[in-house]
This record gives sequence, structure tokens and C-alpha cells, in this order.
Amino acid sequence: MAVAIGSKVREQLVRAVLRARIVLAAANGVANGAITRQFEVSGNTVRKWRGRFAALGLNGLRDAERSGRPKIYGPEVRVAIVATATSRPPHPEVTWSCRAIAQHVADACSVSVSASQVGRVLAGLDLKLHKVWGWLTRRDTPEFWQGASGVCALYLDPPEGQWCSPLTRRLRSPPVHAAIPVVPHAR
Repeated sequence: MAVAIGSKVREQLVRAVLRARIVLAAANGVANGAITRQFEVSGNTVRKWRGRFAALGLNGLRDAERSGRPKIYGPEVRVAIVATATSRPPHPEVTWSCRAIAQHVADACSVSVSASQVGRVLAGLDLKLHKVWGWLTRRDTPEFWQGASGVCALYLDPPEGQWCSPLTRRLRSPPVHAAIPVVPHAR
């Protein structure tokens, strides 16, 4: 079964393989100059990954934290946004708007989220509100939210010596029209 991966995930995997090959070549006694020629990278790159591997082991081959503005919203807010966007909107609405999702999340999570931030989260996940044909069947129970938090925690802090890579698979199945109420358009 073939799984389609996104370009960002593919780039991450290619970088991880290159770093591992640099470290393995160094472990086999290959000189820095030969490694730079073999993998067509700079000497600084070889020194960086050799040094980080020597200091931190496998964890040294991961990307370091980037500087910049710290994240305002945690994974719980992102999960709440997606859960709201994929749930049935309040009657008489047929689809959610970013403003309505922001209001719903603010009421449910006691966190003020702007409509533009909701749009950025949904765009980052390639989730388009006007193309949602059905809703996730989830129960609004503590077990669901504990499970969702557990999955988020796994990606944020993978077990020692392992790493998690989100693989997305797009299903080409027809929409389930039975889940959508038929509402005539007002003229």
C-alpha cells in the first residue's frame, strides 16, 4: 500500500538521511574533506553534524529549536479548532465560518482566538470549510479529548531514541450525503 507524503515531510526525511550518512561516514573513519566531496556539502555542515552527534547522540541529528516569536496557542486550541470545523454547525447554519469557529472555541476553551488565526490553522492543515461534506463522528467526552491530547503529546515529545513523522493520506472516496441535512437556499 502506497502512502503519499507531503513535500515538507519528504524534505525532513531527506535531511535526516543526509545527516545519518555524514555521521556513519565519519564513524567509518572517512575524513571531513572526503565526506564533503562525497555528499556535496560544505565542511561546516560536516563539522556541525559530527559535533552534534558526538555531544547529543541521535537527538543531536534532529533540527534545533528555531528562534522567533513563541507560539501563542497550544495543540489543545488547534485540536478544538479542527474539532469545531469538522462538527455540525449550529442550526440554521449549513457551514461554519472562521468567525463562528473563533467564537465557539472562545466559549468552549476560554481562549480568545481571532478569525484570521482560525483561517491560518485550517489553511495549514489544508482544511477548507466550503468543502466539508460530512462531519467527524466523535463523542464530546473526556476520553476523546484525553486521546487527542495523547496523540498531540506523542508528536510534540516522541519517546527517547524515536521520532514521529505525520504521514497524511488523502482518501478519494465520495462524500457521505446522508450526514448532510438538505436545506433549501433562501432567495
